[in-house]
Amino acid sequence: MLAAAITVWVITIAIVAYAAKFKPAAHRPALISTLDFIKPMAARLPLAILAAGFLGAILPRDFVALILGQDSGFAGIALATVLGGLLPGGPMVTFPVVISVIQAGAGTAQTIALLTAWSVYAFHRILAFEWPMLGWRFVLFRMLISIALPPIAALLAAIWAGHI
Repeated sequence: MLAAAITVWVITIAIVAYAAKFKPAAHRPALISTLDFIKPMAARLPLAILAAGFLGAILPRDFVALILGQDSGFAGIALATVLGGLLPGGPMVTFPVVISVIQAGAGTAQTIALLTAWSVYAFHRILAFEWPMLGWRFVLFRMLISIALPPIAALLAAIWAGHI
């Protein structure tokens, strides 16, 4: 996690330095845009982190480890895939929930299946946007083609981690 933060800081500093040298007029609009983005995040992020903390405290660890733990195998991956598709909300909701599930004992492969399914399926987005805009045939075709992605990602993660 520290490496990711350092990477983001280095990239940000490089972009700011580039803009300072080659596009100095871009600083003011960039700062205004950044502040416009930070305002809603400043209200959401602390609440999401607080909710994740409470969720992590109330989740039954033994149950989560049983159904989504490393030893749950492919059944846990399949369940995580379904739960990930059903998980509503954007990243401010999903990632704190995923952190809580990890802290409660979910396995790496199962967590990857959960997040991949949330990214690929997200049934709430399908119902609200994809189906009305693209039609049921496209949605069905895409769902059938992508149905194996979360389990494949989870199995690759399990192999890479040496669990298989």
